[in-house]
Amino acid sequence: MNLDKIYLVGFMAAGKTTVARALATRLAWRAEDIDELIEARERRTIADIFARSGEAYFRSVEREILRLLLPLRHVVVATGGGTFADPESRAAIMRDGLSVWLDVPFEAVLARLPADGRRPLAADRMRMERLFAARQAAYALANVRIETGLAPPDEIAERILDDINNLNL
Repeated sequence: MNLDKIYLVGFMAAGKTTVARALATRLAWRAEDIDELIEARERRTIADIFARSGEAYFRSVEREILRLLLPLRHVVVATGGGTFADPESRAAIMRDGLSVWLDVPFEAVLARLPADGRRPLAADRMRMERLFAARQAAYALANVRIETGLAPPDEIAERILDDINNLNL
């Protein structure tokens, strides 16, 4: 396992992007966000990609962006909520670096989600709850699990560093 790259995995609104930036700052590494890279490449929002091209297309672009990130070292990558649930993407992540699951309670996810339509899979609460439950098994395959609760991003970044320092690799 490579400790020169960290992938943050977890459900939408788990804080992956914010924690990635905080963690990268502490490590003096780069932070990359798969969803932001997809939007930049496609020149449209995730919601628009889902609406016009569908989830299958989005996942194919997501896998392509992940492949482009593989050669990079000394980087913290914030994945999309479904990235680690995709078996191909999960296998690439597990080979390439350390995966850290930001485990956030469903109620906290609901509280953090803006009602502005930017999260296409959050439009239907019952469907989102089923998706949350279904993805837990995939997230549990991550190398490290951090129960975030309502902790601020800086505290979560510190806890990740503590956990990494305590790993017997």
